[in-house]
Amino acid sequence: MHVSFWEQESFYSNIDYAIIGSGIVGLSAAVELKSKFPKAKVVVLEKGFLPSGASTKNAGFACFGSPTETLDDLSIMSEKEVFSIVEKRWEGLLNLRKLLGEENLGFEQLGSCELFTAADEDIYLKTVEKLDYLNNFLKPIFKEDVFVCKDELIAEFGFKNISHVIYNKFEGQIDTGKAMKSLLNLAQEKGVEIINGINVKSVNQKNNRVVIGLENFNIESGNVIIATNGFAKQLLPELDVEPARAQVLITKPIEGLKLKGTFHYEQGYYYFRNVGNRVLFGGGRNLAFETENTSEFMLTPIIQNKLDQLLKEVILPYKNDVEIEMRWVGIMGVGNKKTTLVKQIEKNIYCSVRMGGMGIAIGSLIGKDVVELVG
Repeated sequence: MHVSFWEQESFYSNIDYAIIGSGIVGLSAAVELKSKFPKAKVVVLEKGFLPSGASTKNAGFACFGSPTETLDDLSIMSEKEVFSIVEKRWEGLLNLRKLLGEENLGFEQLGSCELFTAADEDIYLKTVEKLDYLNNFLKPIFKEDVFVCKDELIAEFGFKNISHVIYNKFEGQIDTGKAMKSLLNLAQEKGVEIINGINVKSVNQKNNRVVIGLENFNIESGNVIIATNGFAKQLLPELDVEPARAQVLITKPIEGLKLKGTFHYEQGYYYFRNVGNRVLFGGGRNLAFETENTSEFMLTPIIQNKLDQLLKEVILPYKNDVEIEMRWVGIMGVGNKKTTLVKQIEKNIYCSVRMGGMGIAIGSLIGKDVVELVG
């Protein structure tokens, strides 16, 4: 493909800041840059028609961690590290609500539940033993108890084969499509230029500029921020961030749907929520970790069959005619640590990645964090 004089002059020249990836991190960074440097030319390069990773494909959980996840983190990390992670997730959720407004997010604070089966009885009892500790641990952030036992919700939501529930009133849910559309609109209102269909092959420091290698030609920018999360290693092989596939389904509308809110099941390996009168259900990476550490957008029978089974036997046992409307895949970025990876790679090259499935919670915040590094 040859670039015309007009394309070169209008779209690809005199770029001050190029951001690779138009997901929540990339667009948040772009908005922050235009707020900080209004006259700068900020260009977002995106390989897809829409964000290619998980920003428009996630489950829409506005969450910061279930009781078992937090306790598991505390078993392998210091209290200071875990407190910092939860605090950052909560601050990120508040920042996102402030940045876009709750109406533009489709935000609903319906609370969340962690569910336990009879097979999880030992895990449940050990978790309950630690609830006071957890609540006191988190009180400096939330100012009151976060987790409370609420087994009465089992009947209210119509679950079967669930023995116990731990409820958290602070977590909520968003309309993922509405949220990303609002963020795109905000970026464009700020003067950010977004170019789709651009597959970046390489980024290389050249004196005080960065050369961005595309399919058939190169462009230059004063600074580059890599915000492609699960795909970041394709550009920066040395990074500790790997792709992690998440498989999701959503039902057709269900008359008389009982459940409301967000739900964590089997220590967070499964998660579901209502979307109006539909059920969105995802997870199952624990069934095949090795094959799910991939950037391939492909559904697999082992996980989809398990989602279908749990939907029928656990989530909606009172419904015999549930139909699936859609199934899809999103690609997250994970690493050996649960902390985000926001750093300067070279003089004018930066990255802001590795959200570990918590992009809604921390995406807008690490978008701001990387701009502070850039200057």
